Amino acid sequence: MKILLSKFSVLFLFLLSWTSFTTTAHQFDIISYTEAYDALDPTGNITIKWDILSWTPDGYVARVTIFNYQQYRHIESPGWQLGWTWLKKEVIWNMVGAQATEQGDCSKFKGDPPHCCKKTPTVVDLLPGTPYNHQISNCCRGGVVSAWAQDSATAVSAFQISVGQSGTTNTTVRAPRNITLKAPGPGYTCGPAKTVAPTKFFSDDKRRKTQAMLTWNMTCTYSQFLAKKSPTCCVSLSSFYNETIVPCPTCSCGCQNNSQTGTCVNQKIASVIQASGKNNHQPLLQCTQHMCPIRVHWHVKTNYKEYWRVKVAITNFNYNMNYSLWNMVAQHPNFDNVTKLFSFNYKPLSPYAGINDTAILWGIKFYNDMLSQAGPLGNVQSEILFRKSPSKFTLDKGWAFPRRIYFNGDNCVMPPPDSYPWLPNATPKLATSPFIVLLITFFSVLILMQGIHVEIS
Repeated sequence: MKILLSKFSVLFLFLLSWTSFTTTAHQFDIISYTEAYDALDPTGNITIKWDILSWTPDGYVARVTIFNYQQYRHIESPGWQLGWTWLKKEVIWNMVGAQATEQGDCSKFKGDPPHCCKKTPTVVDLLPGTPYNHQISNCCRGGVVSAWAQDSATAVSAFQISVGQSGTTNTTVRAPRNITLKAPGPGYTCGPAKTVAPTKFFSDDKRRKTQAMLTWNMTCTYSQFLAKKSPTCCVSLSSFYNETIVPCPTCSCGCQNNSQTGTCVNQKIASVIQASGKNNHQPLLQCTQHMCPIRVHWHVKTNYKEYWRVKVAITNFNYNMNYSLWNMVAQHPNFDNVTKLFSFNYKPLSPYAGINDTAILWGIKFYNDMLSQAGPLGNVQSEILFRKSPSKFTLDKGWAFPRRIYFNGDNCVMPPPDSYPWLPNATPKLATSPFIVLLITFFSVLILMQGIHVEIS
């Protein structure tokens, strides 16, 4: 009877541990899928507004405006690329403020050919310095568009397009389909065009109002998983009360022996490879244990009576990339009581009413708004002075460290919570992983089997 009971106990323990393992694995799968939803910017999107301003003998003239309503995700150089598919046999006669990348086959047209005859045109912004007669407002910045919270005035890009062979009334004209947006790479998914209330325009003196003949809206949303195969940044931590420096997790963005990570070079020979001019458009990363292009370091520096101070340092490990108009988003409960930032711009973000625990930080113009390529100048840093909230503040259990960090809109890999620097008189609670559960079960089985063998003998 004892032998049967022991066997049943072994089987029960094994099934229990395996259930724990599979449940935990399933939880990790759920986390990976839900990360596609940006909890810190739940309504962020890029809206493309297509306003038909007037009709022409064979088509229309429209103003196309790209609004970046994302709070902290901007479009960096080399800028946006907008593509679509014409439903009928439309052509682009002319463009102002942008250009199609290819003309296509316009051989059937006599005289001056159209600007673009492709069924699936791709359009890009013009560069700064474009002649004034080829410009309209909000154009010609090389496709660079700021994040809405960082600078709403430059979070808009626009161009004018003259379309032919399209229909000349609201009932005969058709909206473009299969909208694609690269900003500058993949990551955005655009919905179909929807007819909305016509846009209204004010004259320069604000005394007259006109409206579009017809307006279509297209909405594009971002997914980090579609944009990149692996993360692009990681976080390291340290504090004044503990000598431990918690590095970025190993292989946060890839491993050195993984070709998908890109080229990895030793810091000593990076300048030689850069001088050769090879792979200037490919990532050239400094060899690190985390293999991330960007590392954000959060250091709890000082604890005063009524305040506490944090130093934030952002380091670029990519020798082939300068980050212009960079920004960083941090989530921490004490951002509701920030006293001073010393060399970054700061703006609170409140994605949910009544909760003020998130902030966007970015560089000061002409001072540190560009994060230079890897090397001696490839870092920016600042200090943040917080006022203590007596009901919240503590240095215990990693409270002083951020809950999450974003760089240029991408979620950074955080160290596991049980590795955070702890107070000298505190001990981190050991995490129970599925592997540990299986290991304990394995040794339990051995002990029980040994007991069974002895009892039989």
